[in-house]
Amino acid sequence: MTTKSSTRPGDVPLTARRSGGPAGLALPASIIVSFLASSSAPTPVYALYSARWHFSPLTTTVIFGTYAIVVLTALLVLGRASDHLGRKPVLLAALALQTIAMVVFSTADGVGALVTGRVLQGVATGGALGALGAAMLDIDRNRGTRANAIAPGLGTGVGALLSGLVVQYLPEPTHLVYLVFIGIFAVQAAGVAVLPETGVRAPGLRSSFVPELAVPRRLRGPLLAVAPVLFAVWSLGGFYGSLAPALARQLSGSTSAVIGGVGLFVLTVVSSATAVALGRTPRRTVMFLGVALLVLGSLGTLVAVDFSSFAGFFAGTFVSGVGFGAGFQGGMRTVVPLVAEHERAGVLSAVYVICYLGMGLPAVIAGVLVVYGGGLAAATRDYSWFVVVFAVVTLTALLRSKGPTTSMN
Repeated sequence: MTTKSSTRPGDVPLTARRSGGPAGLALPASIIVSFLASSSAPTPVYALYSARWHFSPLTTTVIFGTYAIVVLTALLVLGRASDHLGRKPVLLAALALQTIAMVVFSTADGVGALVTGRVLQGVATGGALGALGAAMLDIDRNRGTRANAIAPGLGTGVGALLSGLVVQYLPEPTHLVYLVFIGIFAVQAAGVAVLPETGVRAPGLRSSFVPELAVPRRLRGPLLAVAPVLFAVWSLGGFYGSLAPALARQLSGSTSAVIGGVGLFVLTVVSSATAVALGRTPRRTVMFLGVALLVLGSLGTLVAVDFSSFAGFFAGTFVSGVGFGAGFQGGMRTVVPLVAEHERAGVLSAVYVICYLGMGLPAVIAGVLVVYGGGLAAATRDYSWFVVVFAVVTLTALLRSKGPTTSMN
């Protein structure tokens, strides 16, 4: 595939355009991991917050949904800022804001503080995701594409498990886990400060703040074709980040915070492992595999809930995790290799808008169903059928389209 020139008229080149190879990908990838890990860290802690402040599953999903909605809003407003300011200033600002969010969480004294922390996290994550993804593509397009597919799931799962272990076995769980992330962000900020700039600084910063999905016309067809599967796989992430911990504890009969976090860990780490394993598999094959396993895993969850089977729930989670990884990687590999250098931050932000819309909206609706519908088990059934429908929609779109041609297959 040939791409447009890396600069446009009026671009101001920055120094040290590349930091080279897999080692250069490590820092931006680690920041995605830590940002997504910190976003899932409250998941096992929600049970403690709920017992302390007496709120319902609906409140849990609203707190979770607030984060997702703020992320996608920040993606729309701030997603292209790094194309004009450079990657480093955007990342340093995002790391500072994440640190403030951790302080808010660690001193939280009510639901309002949790929502405030989520808003700060959402702005930081939404402002940084496009810059981080673009920085990895600046360094190495092929490896950067795979890293963009692997890092979010890895971070989400590690954060949930780490938080669960802290809650279960260490003192001051509602403080300690956030203090750990403050230390991590400080180290990463020091790394970013000495990291060579990988982008170009283009004019038009003010106009970049006008909300829009910056998707060139030639990429709209491929993005629309994969949008349903991106929405579906991240809606699974929303479920496992909000309601699945309570479901796992209900099915197991245990109150362990580790049990509550393991479901999200299994889903997302299996997803990342799948992205690695299928890195050289043709992307259309990966997409079809992802859709099929999303359906199979969701149906397995339905059966597990009907039979109150804890083992069945985790078996369905494992299969869904493979579907998550294949579907997300297939979607990324369909769109990202077609993106010219100056379009990277904007297009990646558009991809993540779809993902976070899928993460937040269904989770809030599920919370409403838990409280005002048939309870947790019924909401899980409805959620599983929702994922199945979106997977089938995606399968239909794939069958009707030959898809774009790219050197990555």
